[in-house]
Amino acid sequence: MRKVILITGASRGIGAATAILAAKKGYDVAVNYIHDHQAAEKVVHEITREGGNAKAFQADIADATQVTTLFQNVLKHFGRLDVLVNNASIVALADRVVNFSPERIKRMFEVNVYGSFYASQEAIKLMSKKTGGHGGAIINVSSGASQGGSPNVYVDYAASKGAIDTFTIGLAKELATEGIRVNAVRPGLIDTEIHVDSGDANRAAKLVESIPLKRLGQPEEIAATILWLASDEASYVTGSILNVTGGR
Repeated sequence: MRKVILITGASRGIGAATAILAAKKGYDVAVNYIHDHQAAEKVVHEITREGGNAKAFQADIADATQVTTLFQNVLKHFGRLDVLVNNASIVALADRVVNFSPERIKRMFEVNVYGSFYASQEAIKLMSKKTGGHGGAIINVSSGASQGGSPNVYVDYAASKGAIDTFTIGLAKELATEGIRVNAVRPGLIDTEIHVDSGDANRAAKLVESIPLKRLGQPEEIAATILWLASDEASYVTGSILNVTGGR
C-alpha cells in the first residue's frame, strides 16, 4: 500500500518542492493551502502529470476546527496517513520588536506554532500505535533564524521557530514508544517567494556572502532532507534538528 504524506503550506516554496519530490518517491500527496487554490492545483497537476496521486485541501492551520476537518478529509480521500510535514508558516514586514502590533505577534504564533501543534495532535490520533495506528513520522520545518534571532528584521518569526525547535525535541520523546518519529529541518537562506513577504524580495541574495557555501539553498534541497527524515533510512533518528544552511 502506498504511503500518504500531508504537507501544510504546500502551494509554494519548500512545501511545493516537498510535495513534488514525495510523489516521485511513491507517496500519495495531500497538498494543504490556505488562499491560493490555483497554486495548489498547479502542484497537484505537476504531480498527476507525472503519474503520481495528489489532491489539494484548503485549511487555515491556525484554526483548530479547520485542522480537524482537514485531517478528516485527508483520511476520507486517502484512507491513511503516514507522514506529516508541518511546513506552513508566515513572516511579516521587516521591523523592530518595539513596533510590532499585537495582531502581528498573535498571527505569527497562531500560524507558525499553534498550527504545528494542532496538526500534530490530529496526526498522532491517526498514527500512534498506542491507539491502533501503524506509526509514522512528523517533520517540522524550523529555520536558521531560530539560532540567530533575526534582529531588526523579524524577531517574532525567529522566536516562533525557536518554539518549533523545542516542540520537536519534546514531542519526539513523548512519542518514541508509539511508533512516531519526530524531527525538524532548519533551512537557511533559501531561494523562495517567502522573502517577498518581508518587504525585501532581494534580502536573501544580499546575504549570500555571509553563507560559507556562497550561494542560496534551493527548495529541493530542503525537500530532500525532509523526505530522508520521513524515510526508513532515518529509522533511528528522532528528536533531531538538521541544519540545512550552507554552513551559516
